[in-house]
This record gives sequence, C-alpha cells and structure tokens, in this order.
Amino acid sequence: MEKKFRITVEGKPYVVTVEDITADAQNIYQDTAAAVLSAIPPPVAAAAFSASSPGVAGPGDEVAPLGGVVQTIHVSVGQIVNEGDKVVSLEAMKMVTHVVARRGGKVISIAVKPGDPVDAGQTLLTIG
Repeated sequence: MEKKFRITVEGKPYVVTVEDITADAQNIYQDTAAAVLSAIPPPVAAAAFSASSPGVAGPGDEVAPLGGVVQTIHVSVGQIVNEGDKVVSLEAMKMVTHVVARRGGKVISIAVKPGDPVDAGQTLLTIG
C-alpha cells in the first residue's frame, strides 16, 4: 500500500510516496541486521597492548586528564619534583587545567611542548 505525503524541508515543499511494508518488515530487518553484524570485526583483547604501545602510560608517566592544548610546561628535564607539584597546564574550551605530579622524583623526559594538541590519556612527561 502506497501513501503520498507533502513535506517541507528548509522551506521547499516536496511530495513523497511512501510504501507500507509492514508485512515484510521483519524479514528485511533480520537480513540487514545479520549482514551488519557479520561485517563487524571482533573486539581486540586488552592484553594485545603492551606498555611500549603508544598511548599506554607507564608507572612514572604523567598523562593528560583530558584533550586540549599544552599551554605551559612548568618543569624541565632533570628537575626534581614533589608529589602535588604543578607540572603542565592544559587549555581546553577556554579553561585551564593543571596537571600535578602523582609522585615525586626527577623529570626524565618531556614528550610535549607548548602549543601541542593532546588527547586524554596521552603521556606528557615521565618522572623517575
């Protein structure tokens, strides 16, 4: 059974014909769902990632808590920091978030520079 409808999109009128396929709808949707599900790859196990994979933080890594842009780096390589010291400032949506050291120690490396965009979980620096 077909029905005609008049619809308006952005001020332009259109006449459309719609076919009612209620009786066949179950079979069509089941076939489509089976095809879609068979095309989805299986999930990757978390064990497939190692600590050396990019984006996986190690025990001394300070990571970005959210995506943004590095505004300021408050430390330098070789500097001794204490737990709770401000190490990096990130800007996201015109708000500044300060990343603080989760542990004390010596700054081993800095992976970013001011102006760099970062993703949540990305390593910013390493404290050893």
